[in-house]
Amino acid sequence: MLTFVTRVLPAVALGLTLAGGPAAAQNGPQLNLMRVELSAGMHRIDAQVARAPVERQIGLMLRRDMPAHEGMLFVFEQPGVQCFWMKNTLLPLTAAFVADDGTIVNLADMQPQSEESHCSARPVRYVLEMNQGWFAQRGLKAGAKLTGAPFERR
Repeated sequence: MLTFVTRVLPAVALGLTLAGGPAAAQNGPQLNLMRVELSAGMHRIDAQVARAPVERQIGLMLRRDMPAHEGMLFVFEQPGVQCFWMKNTLLPLTAAFVADDGTIVNLADMQPQSEESHCSARPVRYVLEMNQGWFAQRGLKAGAKLTGAPFERR
């Protein structure tokens, strides 16, 4: 779940302290992030919000399970091509790369503990990770729209 940019940082970066880096994941999964309610049509999503760089770096690492209606929304400061991998991530996940208006740009199924990169098809600011199969089971594909506070025009 680390972004590609984080992945290519020197190995020294992995030794950062609890307050500043992915070494924090060694202490267990992050379960107490702020949450936001999202919807995909009639389907409700309770998403943890990973906004700070360290929160995004840790993501869903070390989670052994996640309820079907829960996920994690990664929020970046600027739209960019976002690339994710699954090192230290135990759950099979699907990443939805999401435009500012909530439109799903593309989906990527990701396998646990894989270092294979999965990238957005174009620059996005949001990535929503859900249990693998969640989007497919609900017939949600690229072009589907998510709603919720992050996607409302300001």
